Amino acid sequence: MSPIPPALPAPARRPASARPGRAILNAARVAPAVLAALAAVLPGPVAAQAFPSRPVRMIVGFPPGGATDLVARILQPRLAESFGQPLVIDNRPGANGVISLEILSRSDADGHSVAIGHIGNLVISPALQKVPYDPYRSFEPIGMMVSLQNIFIVHPSVKAGSLRDLAALAQAKPGALNYATSGVGSPGHLATVLLESMARIEMTHVPYKGGGPALTDLVAGHVPVFTAVISTAVPMVQAGKARALAVTGTRRAAALPDVPTVAEAGYPGYAATNWYGLLAPAGTPRAAIGRFNRDLTAALEAPEVRQQLRDRGIDATPGGPADFTRFVREEEKRWGPIVRKGGFN
Repeated sequence: MSPIPPALPAPARRPASARPGRAILNAARVAPAVLAALAAVLPGPVAAQAFPSRPVRMIVGFPPGGATDLVARILQPRLAESFGQPLVIDNRPGANGVISLEILSRSDADGHSVAIGHIGNLVISPALQKVPYDPYRSFEPIGMMVSLQNIFIVHPSVKAGSLRDLAALAQAKPGALNYATSGVGSPGHLATVLLESMARIEMTHVPYKGGGPALTDLVAGHVPVFTAVISTAVPMVQAGKARALAVTGTRRAAALPDVPTVAEAGYPGYAATNWYGLLAPAGTPRAAIGRFNRDLTAALEAPEVRQQLRDRGIDATPGGPADFTRFVREEEKRWGPIVRKGGFN
């Protein structure tokens, strides 16, 4: 038999700064593949230091070609660069963005899945019907992203050079004039219902699954009127394939400075704007929320990003999680009663 080897001496106790836990927390010195493995097995506070440890998914509730998708894709390269991980745009259209938030509410709360919330899926749809999430309890707010106007546009064949002309056409044949929006309860739907109320007109709503498909049908002449998010409409208006009648905010859009506001076009007091913010599932670690907000704010404040947005009539409006929650609650107080009384269909 081989002799029994002598007992090895006990290893010297290392100082706290040299212990494995300290090395793990210093995520910047650990290879990404190791970080991904650690994030899967270590407890929350340690794993949060590794965020993001794999590609991040941004869920967009509308198909490509619309304003929500545009904003996501403008931000995509900047966020991917700052994260050191790919940012994957996941288009899940339907139900005015409700489907996208339902998917988010069921996603892992680790910061690697986020979605765009807006007036449609956080304020209008919850006021119209039961939605499969709570706008406040199902999510962690990351921050505001942008604000933007809607715009009334018509096919060039429509004999209306102004919003007053369009109202006259609608008054002559109530219900005969069709108008498109990106869905029931969408910002464009809300904007048009408000105009119908103030102008005392009645048009027929044709809801689509997103602004891209609606714009395609307007340009093709299949629908005469489209209440669009301005960024969707700008290229076609500039190309002469659609005529702009009025924007829905309180001031003219820099991208289309010759187009009046609805108030200027004859309906004083009118205002209906849109906005987007970013959400994560409830329970997402604060460290991940903080990191995401910092990188999102930096991206929105980058001069080239601001210019890209401004060229399409969009204003960057970054803010913190608390600011976003407060803003959504104010919008719910403003629009909730109007929506519930409006008889949307």
